[in-house]
Amino acid sequence: MSTQEAAWDVKLLFDGQCPLCKREVDMLAKLNRKGKLRLEDIAAEGFDASRYGLTFEQVMGHIHAVLPDGRVVTGMEAFRQAYSAVGLSALLAPTGWPGLRGVFDWGYNWFAKNRLSLTGRAHTCENGRCAVPEHKPAK
Repeated sequence: MSTQEAAWDVKLLFDGQCPLCKREVDMLAKLNRKGKLRLEDIAAEGFDASRYGLTFEQVMGHIHAVLPDGRVVTGMEAFRQAYSAVGLSALLAPTGWPGLRGVFDWGYNWFAKNRLSLTGRAHTCENGRCAVPEHKPAK
């Protein structure tokens, strides 16, 4: 493994065909001055979710982040990890506080379930590739 490959803290698996997701990832990429965040587009040709012990349906249903030790986190925790990697952990800290964590997790889950219709993609899926299944957390 090269030094460059070992340097990242978080690899965010994102849907590059989702306009809202892409906007967020573009912002994170600009802030990623130290290279601690790696980005992998799940909509890219050749993406293989099984490399992370996941299915395409899982990664399409909710955002995932892979940590250097191979652990996978989803939802708001993936965002907390990604924001931390670019030096903005304080911005999302309240989303992990007791009492607020559940509210933010619910909000993200609602967004994930509805993002295709919110971004105008609900009726443009071909072969079900962009279908969002029920949430099944990574093990």
